[in-house]
Amino acid sequence: MFNNAKISNKFDQNEKIVLFEGDCLDLLKTIPDESIKLIVTSPPYNLGKEYEKNLEVEEYVKQQEKVITESNRVLSVNGSICWQVGNYVKNGEIVPLDILLYPIFQKLGLKMRNRIIWRFGHGFHCSKRFSGRYETIIWFTKSDNYTFNLDSVRVPQKYPQKKYYKGPKAGKYSCNPLGKNPGDVWEIPNVKSNHVEKTDHPCQFPIALIERLVLSLTNEDDWVLDPFLGTGTTIIAAIRHERRGAGAEVFSKYTDIAKNRIEKTLKGTLKTRPMLKPIYDPNIKQQILYAKEQQEHSKQSSLFGNL
Repeated sequence: MFNNAKISNKFDQNEKIVLFEGDCLDLLKTIPDESIKLIVTSPPYNLGKEYEKNLEVEEYVKQQEKVITESNRVLSVNGSICWQVGNYVKNGEIVPLDILLYPIFQKLGLKMRNRIIWRFGHGFHCSKRFSGRYETIIWFTKSDNYTFNLDSVRVPQKYPQKKYYKGPKAGKYSCNPLGKNPGDVWEIPNVKSNHVEKTDHPCQFPIALIERLVLSLTNEDDWVLDPFLGTGTTIIAAIRHERRGAGAEVFSKYTDIAKNRIEKTLKGTLKTRPMLKPIYDPNIKQQILYAKEQQEHSKQSSLFGNL
């Protein structure tokens, strides 16, 4: 970890951490061509939150196009762009933002590698439609020669002891000993209520979500950029794994939170949810209690049967 790194307010390739307070387009102008390995962000969804202007859809797409175009300019030839978005909602009608934005990436010649579904368990409860419990990450690369470190993000096998039952490999383990490919549906808790990473930001995403992208799509010392930084999650995920991190945020309220969280990360005191921590299942306790009751019932039946 970059324990002795300082937080710079302007981009320089010799820096390790850049926290820019201002418009992301102003930051992007200072970044040299093809110098960033990974651009990952969750832009405003145009829902009228305190940190965004509520624009007409056409204007919103034009605004996003400016940022995406500049992001493509600074992206390295073997780099990736990951745009994490949900739905724009107006008068109860939803518009999937990834579908609206896809033509922009396509026009720039970027190649989609995955449309990742981020599934979570908590959120706003709807009364006139099914409650939304997922968002998407659209992952694009600039070329066919891109960084992808699958072994860095493998997850535990569902059946680790499974073996081939016939053929020349009969009796040998059939799964990868390092774990399985996590696939394109990721179940990671979102940052709500009692989540250990919760701040005052209303739409904060979890560090684990970005860590998986950082580990798989970059190498140590590569640059990771977030044009809409929020409370610093992307920079935190980057520096936790020896990558350089940069980002822009227009609201001082959030840059202050980001700076505090980054400083805690450097000191090793920031509380985070481990990337591979199992999803909490409240039914497990009930299952344990039920198993104990069945065990006790079995003992009593056996006792009465011997009388």
